[in-house]
Amino acid sequence: MRGITYDSGMAEQSQQSIDIAAPAADIMAVIGDFAAYPEWTGAVKSAEVIEQDEDGWAKQVHFILDAGVVKDDYVLAYEWTDDTAVHWHLVKGQMQKSQVGSYELHESGDQTHVTYSLTVDLAIPMLGLFKRKAEKVIMDTALKELKKRVES
Repeated sequence: MRGITYDSGMAEQSQQSIDIAAPAADIMAVIGDFAAYPEWTGAVKSAEVIEQDEDGWAKQVHFILDAGVVKDDYVLAYEWTDDTAVHWHLVKGQMQKSQVGSYELHESGDQTHVTYSLTVDLAIPMLGLFKRKAEKVIMDTALKELKKRVES
């Protein structure tokens, strides 16, 4: 079809940033409090830590997501780097073939610059344009909700 491109299966990374008026440690505490996600993230209906590391940080988390068009039941594995970064990848999912993401935090004075990177590959074919728009909305919403939660 002319003029319509479908996702070829090669997932592209999306990235967005936001400044939050809080120390990195406070932001990481909110990111790491998965049980509270349903309170402040619209799409996450349930988030349960199924494995922790020796410092009490989540190693694996089971999520139930309902973002309207995209509903999924999946598990992510996490790696934490002090209060500066967290990286994750998909262990298993129904709608997703893969998900790789991270939050990178850089403190500067009384602000912390938070960069969110996300690559999602869905098990169902999706128009490339629609997929990129969905990723942008997911990331934009996540960063705004994180900022609101941390600064409240």
